[in-house]
Amino acid sequence: MDNLLGLLRVRVRKGINLAVRDTISSDPYVVLTMGQQKLKTRVVKNNCNPEWNDELTLSITDVNVPITLTVYDRDTLTLDDKMGDAEIDIKPYAESLKTGLENLQNGCAVKRVQPSKTNCLSVESCCVLNNGKIVQDMCLRLRNVECGEVVLQIEWIDLPGRKAFSNES
Repeated sequence: MDNLLGLLRVRVRKGINLAVRDTISSDPYVVLTMGQQKLKTRVVKNNCNPEWNDELTLSITDVNVPITLTVYDRDTLTLDDKMGDAEIDIKPYAESLKTGLENLQNGCAVKRVQPSKTNCLSVESCCVLNNGKIVQDMCLRLRNVECGEVVLQIEWIDLPGRKAFSNES
C-alpha cells in the first residue's frame, strides 16, 4: 500500500438519546465505513444512551474519501434496524495536522470547526494538542432518524518513515 498516508484512530465514545427500535429501548452498535473498510463497535444491550469507548482504526489513503458512521439496533430474529447515520469529515482535522506544534502548549486549540449544513456536527468541534498529538472531539447529529447523537474522537497515527502532513509539504 504505497499510497497509504497513515492510520486514523476513531474512539467511538457514546451515543446520546438514540432512537428506540425495540419495545422500550435498543441494542445499539456503530459501523464505520470508508471505501472497502468496514469496522464495528460492540453491541450495548437495552440502552439508548450507550457508552462504547471502542477504538477503531482506519487506513487512510485519501482524506477526501468520506467516512460514514451508521448506528444499528441488533435484532436476534430479523435484520438489524438502522438508527441513523452521519458523515465524519476529516479534511479540517487533516489541515490542522499541518500546523507546526513546536511552540504550542498542551490543550491548545489548533483549529475550530463550526456546525454547518455541510457537516454533521451538532456543536463546535476543536482540534486540540493533547500530549504531543492533535485530537478532535466531535458530537455528530444522526441523519435519517428522529433523534440521536454520537460522540467520538479522532487521532492521526503516522506510519514509520512517513509524515503525511508535515508542514513542509
